[in-house]
Amino acid sequence: MPTPSRPGASAAPQDLVRAQAAIDVHALAPDGTWAVYVRRTVSRGEYRRHLWRIDVPDGRAARPRQLTSGRTLDTTPAISPDGRWIAFLRAPANPALREDRRAAQVFLLAAAGGRPRPLGRLPHGVESVSWSPDGATLALVAPVAAERFVAGDARRGSEPIVRRITRMDFRDDSGYLDHRRHLWLATPRRGARARQLTHGDFDVATPAWTPDGRSIVFAADAGPDAGLDPRSVLAAVSVPDGDVRRVAELRGDLEAPACSPDGRWIAAIGKDLADPPEATQPELFRVDPATGEAISLTANLDLPVGIFASTHLSRGDQAEGPFWLDRDHVVVLITRRGRVVPWRVSLDGAAEPMVSDPQARVLAGGAQVAAGRVTVNAQVDGRPSELFVVEDGRLRPLTRNGGAWRRRFATPHLEELTVPGPAGPIQLWLHSPAGGGDGPLPTVLDIHGGPTGSWGPGVSLDTLALTARGWRVVQPNIRGSASFGRAWVEGLGAGWGDVDAADAMAVVDAIVATGLADPRRLGVIGLSYGGFLTSWLVGVTDRFAAAVTENGVSNQATAWAECYFGIYDSRRTGLGDPLSAGGAARLWERSPLRNVAAIRTPLLMLQAEEDRICPASDNVQLFAALKALGREVEYLLYPEEHHGFRSIGRPDRRIDRLERVLAWFERAFEPDGDATWFPPRNPPAVV
Repeated sequence: MPTPSRPGASAAPQDLVRAQAAIDVHALAPDGTWAVYVRRTVSRGEYRRHLWRIDVPDGRAARPRQLTSGRTLDTTPAISPDGRWIAFLRAPANPALREDRRAAQVFLLAAAGGRPRPLGRLPHGVESVSWSPDGATLALVAPVAAERFVAGDARRGSEPIVRRITRMDFRDDSGYLDHRRHLWLATPRRGARARQLTHGDFDVATPAWTPDGRSIVFAADAGPDAGLDPRSVLAAVSVPDGDVRRVAELRGDLEAPACSPDGRWIAAIGKDLADPPEATQPELFRVDPATGEAISLTANLDLPVGIFASTHLSRGDQAEGPFWLDRDHVVVLITRRGRVVPWRVSLDGAAEPMVSDPQARVLAGGAQVAAGRVTVNAQVDGRPSELFVVEDGRLRPLTRNGGAWRRRFATPHLEELTVPGPAGPIQLWLHSPAGGGDGPLPTVLDIHGGPTGSWGPGVSLDTLALTARGWRVVQPNIRGSASFGRAWVEGLGAGWGDVDAADAMAVVDAIVATGLADPRRLGVIGLSYGGFLTSWLVGVTDRFAAAVTENGVSNQATAWAECYFGIYDSRRTGLGDPLSAGGAARLWERSPLRNVAAIRTPLLMLQAEEDRICPASDNVQLFAALKALGREVEYLLYPEEHHGFRSIGRPDRRIDRLERVLAWFERAFEPDGDATWFPPRNPPAVV
């Protein structure tokens, strides 16, 4: 039996979570000579986010300088056009909460440093901030006071007496959408009072100033019910008088506008298909604001514009673009074969990646453009996120403090492999113990969410902890995964549980056949759609010694209504709906719950109690059925947490989750081993 690679006590889950730092959102100064970025850490059981500044010299190393400190969550920096000021959002750190910016307010900080000062205060917080071209005004997106669904008198700060729900867009994964989000204007000085600019029964998203500063273009869905038929269009509001006009629309969504330096064009991201199916890839559009004509610039790429690959290591405000490089070129992030890199796209549709090596293992999480310079925050070669500048087809690193914490832990060996599949080659990322590991090892199949996500060349806390045990982790991009072309996504279609299961097991067969995996010690884990497929697999095969499903889907028929976007998502994936003839039967056919009698694999079910994407009410059905059958199952409910809590949940809950995952697999893989290593506070029953 191979000896697990154990780098020491510092590799325990509590140390991984507490040590983890992350660099995500950043801003680039207008002259491109310096940047400010957000660094997230954990201190005394709570998250801290602080601003750091770093110069962007030509070919020389620079030392970052911390600008903010204290028990705060500072994020979303925006640099004034003259480079003298940084506007950002600040919320107090709170050990009782996950990262939650509903209480964030705007603060101003001199670019040279100093003490931040509050701009003013809006009662329901602020969600974004941007400078006008002349630097005289700040545009804010913030909730308004008027309440959409709350009825009856209630004390300030307390729960309402009742919510009167009349439409389906009353919630998202953050909670109830009691307040519309609108544009506000404020002058950048202490104590300034913000003025509401837009009004109406819609939410403002992704605002962009026009170069003359007289209008703000934004995306909004003013349809009768975005919870049934979402469709964003571009609109513009006049800054002097608040008049709103529709600018452009597609048959599907059109969003994320960016105005060209000369004001001639608007670049935006959209889908030009009505009620776009799951396989529809977002494209970059050139919009004429005078006529509303929108022309796709990337239709021939057969790749999705945006970030469609992840590792769960860090999450933040991700700026995907578009950004204007000059009056004739736009920069966007595009995902290809699990890699995310910036692309340069001309107004005539010529497109090329700005990282010249197509095999470079880059997973960009955001970008900025200024004065012809492009910067990205990215994971490269499986390392944590750092800030880079794009130069001569390469990424030159600017920071090293985003991943400094990783020096304490052994670095997993990362390989990109391709294995045979039923419909063609399947790309996967293989994480092995440091040094690569010898012979067949216990192996965990890790299934991504989506299904139109994909795994990229990064590392997560899960893979760090699992490979530290001496196990391998396999992350395949099976059919349905984005970034491999439309046909690969369409190959899944409505075939949930058939097509994807066949691909997943083909990956398992290949890893076993090559001598990398021990066939007696196989595990499977997945989040969201990955949780669905995990629950499905253990109902159709007994190949796995243990399984962990996290915030998955157990019953498609009930998830159709319980998921906040389930009605239109089931329709767009092709799964159907229970209202059409035979629709309920088709949804049931794609439900892991229908196979529950065949499940004999020990199953650990992780569930965020406040998840509205894959709600607890759906997954408790599978748990109840397994308990009634007398099967080995545990159901862990994490209070107050939401869908992605493995990455942004309260630190102590993230630690508990990881400890329990490790213990669950250890009892299957190493039943005679050291059961006290990574001990959970309340160990699960022995498998």
